[in-house]
Amino acid sequence: MNNITIYDVAREANVSMATVSRVVNGNPNVKPTTRKKVLATIERLGYRPNAVARGLASKKTTTVGAIIPDISSIFFAELARGIEDIATMYKYNMILSNSDQNEEKEIQLINTMLEKQVDGIIFMGGNISDQHVQQFKSSSVPVVLAATYDENNEIPSVNIDYEQAAYEATQFLIEQNKSVPAFVSGLEETHINQLKYKGYARAINEAGLSVNESLIVKGDYSYNSGIEAVNQLLDENEKPAAVFVASDEMALGVIHGIQDKGYRVPEDIEVFGFDNTRLATMVRPTLSTIVQPMYDIGAVAMRLLTKYMNKEEVQEQRVVLPHRIEKRNSTK
Repeated sequence: MNNITIYDVAREANVSMATVSRVVNGNPNVKPTTRKKVLATIERLGYRPNAVARGLASKKTTTVGAIIPDISSIFFAELARGIEDIATMYKYNMILSNSDQNEEKEIQLINTMLEKQVDGIIFMGGNISDQHVQQFKSSSVPVVLAATYDENNEIPSVNIDYEQAAYEATQFLIEQNKSVPAFVSGLEETHINQLKYKGYARAINEAGLSVNESLIVKGDYSYNSGIEAVNQLLDENEKPAAVFVASDEMALGVIHGIQDKGYRVPEDIEVFGFDNTRLATMVRPTLSTIVQPMYDIGAVAMRLLTKYMNKEEVQEQRVVLPHRIEKRNSTK
């Protein structure tokens, strides 16, 4: 354990602690002979400057804060990995906090991170309220949203085109079955959920069909809510030919719920997911889904944040990454 302090270095080199601090932080206002003497003493004693103390002196802790709803979700884990890898590449440490998509907790976490003097924040959440926007705009450090929308585009963000992706998925199912697919959506009235619904409705209207509200069931993005949603669908309606599901984890629940009722996927009911997390290939039949490049969204968001932190020129404040359809065995 290295317990050598800045005090020991100052005493040994016969200089003030302020001088040692200046040398450690690369401050030019130190005589070359003094700098040499201090560096030699640091080397001899094996002094390791404390990163936080050093950060306090320079007001730069080279730390970024990432606020995410739930690290135990595969969706957010892949995203966090993308952030972490780029942060490491640019030599930033990362503080990660779970917000459980609770607005009060989110606001509190943002304040805590600012108090810890992070250099920037990446935020992922469900709903971006006016209160969030106010806080981001008044923040002393840059903020970037990842896989999260601010309706007025005031905060830099990295996403895919959710409306277009949902439209393509729904259009694919309509072409397959010539009928209106059911839709298992997310629970909260978030902007992303609204965009997915809009894409779903647009595809149905363009096909000359009409949206049937009884075929739309809300889940909460969890596996269990997928099972509950499909049970409700099958109990209340004639069997739909296909179900479009707003996330892969819910789609697994939907597949298993259908199978539990004695139906086959895709022969009796086709299922289409959203995200293309690892779960999509871990279920049988494997899941057809929208590829949302989670890792890339995290990585690009972190790179965008480094640009803001280093005052580099930013051409695109709102980045939209490409998505695509991945057809597997849960559709015909």
